[in-house]
Amino acid sequence: MANLRVELHPKQTEVFNDSHRFKVVAAGRRFGKSRLAAWTLIIEALKSKEKDVFYVAPTFQQAKDIMWSVLKELGHEVIKSVHENTAVITLVNDRKIYLKGSDRPDTMRGVGLAYVVVDEYADMKPQVFEQILRPALSDVKGGALFIGTPKGRNHFYELYQMSQKGEDEDWVSFHFTSFDNPLLDPKEIEAAKKSMSSFSFRQEYLASFEAAQSDLFKDEWIKYVDSDDLPSDGSYYIAVDLAGFEDVSKQASNKKKHLDETAIAVVKVCLDGWYVDTIVAGRWDIKETANKILETAKNYDVRLVGIERGMAKNAVLPYLQDLMKRRSFFISVIELTHGNKKKTDRIVWALQGRFEHGRIKLVRGDWNKQFIDQLLNFPNSQVHDDLIDALAYIDQIGITEFTDMVEEDEYEALDPISGY
Repeated sequence: MANLRVELHPKQTEVFNDSHRFKVVAAGRRFGKSRLAAWTLIIEALKSKEKDVFYVAPTFQQAKDIMWSVLKELGHEVIKSVHENTAVITLVNDRKIYLKGSDRPDTMRGVGLAYVVVDEYADMKPQVFEQILRPALSDVKGGALFIGTPKGRNHFYELYQMSQKGEDEDWVSFHFTSFDNPLLDPKEIEAAKKSMSSFSFRQEYLASFEAAQSDLFKDEWIKYVDSDDLPSDGSYYIAVDLAGFEDVSKQASNKKKHLDETAIAVVKVCLDGWYVDTIVAGRWDIKETANKILETAKNYDVRLVGIERGMAKNAVLPYLQDLMKRRSFFISVIELTHGNKKKTDRIVWALQGRFEHGRIKLVRGDWNKQFIDQLLNFPNSQVHDDLIDALAYIDQIGITEFTDMVEEDEYEALDPISGY
């Protein structure tokens, strides 16, 4: 341990030297969370006389990707052995550092711990710490470091708030932005700010605990263009958000009138952004839904159509395939997914930055009024969001032209505006 030279920037050092048993750190991207976590794990393991330490990330693979190489680099002078397959490091005092994933909680049961670092706690189930890790610290009154970037006002926010109040002398919390890392060029952060939505920038770089809510989209962000003024470059894409299959246009029931609608978004994706040509919306039976999809694709000569994954897609696909054969017009159907995101987050990340930076323009048409009403009221349980949901799905297929085609399990959309 005497040979180790712990090098941390001032804000990291502030956390490292703090004597509280439980520390909660909300920090922006590139603050240096991983380096702080690695040094904490090494030193706490070296200090321990009888118990080992855990590093826990949302998944085991994330734990290895984030921490494995950092631990080996910083601790090489005090490492006795390394087990690559199980991600276990044994130090010269025979104490071990284990890398774990919260998605495999059974692998963490039945042990006593001297210390645990919980990384990206906002992405875990709170029961992992409350029911498994916290009891494991009891034998030797071990400590814990919670560290991560906020994801709205969830259990990480509640833990941060609790430790902020100072009601428990064992707990303390810290808040740092990406600007607090003196090794990170502020110009790089400002450059990111220009290309990201304000919501995503505040969350990712300023470590802001804020939930996506109303007033996410502003009227002044909405730009229009005439159909005659569309740019010559780019390609059209279609994304479909399916509702149930029932034509309610002639029904008298007010309850049925308020059911969700199927929305078919037609967007020309160009180098300077999206031009939303139209969004066709309505509630139709299954045959008419298939007809509307194929008819819209044929009108724009679009061969790539994205349809939301689920039972509705599986139901409409046979009718769509039958129509394609009969009309000799064939399209490729791409399955659209939620990407493990809540609807609000998915729509905000896909659309807010683009609208804010003028990279979405609406072609003037009768559909504008309904779309704008949904956009400016989102999210509101009393207002539908079918049209904006369909538009947000373009984020998954509109990128296809500019990236290599990959298998669905390997798909990762990297977009400077949406931020993911």
